[in-house]
Amino acid sequence: MKFLDQARIHAQSGAGGNGCLSFRREKFVEYGGPNGGDGGRGGHVYVEAHEGLNTLVDFRYAPHIKAGRGVHGMGSNKHGAAGKDVTITVPVGTQIYDEDMEFLLADLTDPGQRILLLEGGQGGKGNAHFKSSTNRAPRRTTPGTPGEERWLWLRLKLMADAGLVGLPNAGKSTFLSTVSRARPKVADYPFTTLAPQLGVVHADGREFVLADIPGLIEGAHEGRGLGTRFLGHVERCGALLHLVDGTGDDPGAAYRTVRDEMIAYDAGLEDKPEIVAVTKADALDAELAADAVAAVTAAGARDVRLVSSVAGQGVFSLLTALLAAIDAYRAAEARADAMAADGPADGDPATRAGDDADGGTGSWSPV
Repeated sequence: MKFLDQARIHAQSGAGGNGCLSFRREKFVEYGGPNGGDGGRGGHVYVEAHEGLNTLVDFRYAPHIKAGRGVHGMGSNKHGAAGKDVTITVPVGTQIYDEDMEFLLADLTDPGQRILLLEGGQGGKGNAHFKSSTNRAPRRTTPGTPGEERWLWLRLKLMADAGLVGLPNAGKSTFLSTVSRARPKVADYPFTTLAPQLGVVHADGREFVLADIPGLIEGAHEGRGLGTRFLGHVERCGALLHLVDGTGDDPGAAYRTVRDEMIAYDAGLEDKPEIVAVTKADALDAELAADAVAAVTAAGARDVRLVSSVAGQGVFSLLTALLAAIDAYRAAEARADAMAADGPADGDPATRAGDDADGGTGSWSPV
């Protein structure tokens, strides 16, 4: 299935049915009178987050969503039926913007979350609604009100625990395919990854979701390369794993390039917990590996690690550190939410300290 993280849709709720003008006239019945029924309300348009979806591609081929119209009122005090509601199912993490993409209307971050997007029109009143002691034969009715109609943008931000960032060809896809059963395209040329990829990683008896996004280049915030559009998929991550190609000409400059683009993106990515690793250690001798780590450290990175996805070198310790960073970030979020609610947190996620040495008691395995 093709991945699509942005779609423009046209949604329209149903109009209300009109009220009916009718009078009761029956043979051998002494008293008649108005008996026009009310019209039914128009159908609503709902949006619901579904955890079984991970793309918005369906809306490319069916962008128009329309709810049913309310049925008109009828004689004999028969009220019209309500129009059929429509529910739009979207992946968890979908945001809904107005037509100009300036105002965020909804953010669906929980499975099963359901919101009313457009309200159906009200049904009109039949003439029976207006009868009174002074107006026994009203000829007044009201039409149903029209439904709401608007163009909207859907934007998907994947819900992952950790995100992979780095320049093109830094080894992100190789790392993802090593630690999970995800099978992204891996090749020896830049931009082999054209869409975000997700993988479930099992490490030390736990699991977390790791997202790989297309590589960034200098000037990405100005639209160069694939731009920064896909950085939105790591906005919700608890931690970032920044991979730097150890065989590149200047690993320090490569690290700074990606950091500068995250800062220019201006969504707080630079403030997230970051773990930095120099990749392709199997292709470096001891001296070159030390030089690469030193260059990345001099560029501003802290606690730089050396890893080889192909040989498995440093993989377990890297995953352990990533789990600890995710836990620490989620615990800080829980404390902040508790303070915002002016009450104690129900319980912060436990912060774990992993074994930092390869070959420890823990283990990881792709699933």
